[in-house]
Amino acid sequence: MSEDRSTNGHKTWLDKLVQAFVHEPKNRQELLELLREAHANEVLDIEALSIIEGALQVSDMQVRDIMIPRSQMITIKSSQTPREFLPDVIEAAHSRFPVIGDSVDDVLGVLLAKDLLPLLLQDNTDRFNIKEILRPATCVPESKRLNVLLKEFRATRNHMAIVIDEYGGVSGLVTIEDLLEQIVGDIEDEHDVDEDSHIKPLPSGDFLVKGLTPIEDFNEHFDTEFSDEEFDTVGGLVMNAFGHLPKRNEVAELEGFRVRVLNADSRRVHLLRVTLAKS
Repeated sequence: MSEDRSTNGHKTWLDKLVQAFVHEPKNRQELLELLREAHANEVLDIEALSIIEGALQVSDMQVRDIMIPRSQMITIKSSQTPREFLPDVIEAAHSRFPVIGDSVDDVLGVLLAKDLLPLLLQDNTDRFNIKEILRPATCVPESKRLNVLLKEFRATRNHMAIVIDEYGGVSGLVTIEDLLEQIVGDIEDEHDVDEDSHIKPLPSGDFLVKGLTPIEDFNEHFDTEFSDEEFDTVGGLVMNAFGHLPKRNEVAELEGFRVRVLNADSRRVHLLRVTLAKS
């Protein structure tokens, strides 16, 4: 004789999920309420709920909401030699860089960092012509929906797009990582700091510092005396120095330190690159 699971209280996760969707949602708000109820009933964990909410939110967002602004773009001029632009490429540690002509509005193409590897085997780089290794640049309007852009990225296998304003000028750029972070949250890469540490030294002499690093720990590590009366974390201290919530690649000077934002979202600063000022 089979037992009635509903009476003995032993329900599988599938039973719970099916029960959660007995009443079909009529709109997105009802769907979100059902999903949050499923989380409350331990059918969905918080990570799954966050991803689903992020995916639903993407269809309401436009490129202008997440793009890296024009003023913060790291670009390479086509007239620069490898000796001139390689330090910026190494410091930024990005995989792709817009290459420009006379101005930022004149984007000639995209340089993949990996395409510079053959330079290591060349004793003489005088004949190097950056235009010969450029990839075509993809341009998108500020108003493009993120879900549409994601579909295009997948279809074309592009990872970066130049954002164009209504007058045809460059207003910024957007990467597939920026887009995916809206869905799954902060994406860690090889530059991120381990969970059990807040400050990570780099071979260059710089430091990766988490935004949540307590100011007390920062002071102890760098032998500084920043006050923690108004802010508890380095992220709060940096936001105060900027006067606003900074975006990726914004730079500020902070009492003997050069601070560049490596990762931030609409709520807080996640990761910083800290350079000691030269005495």
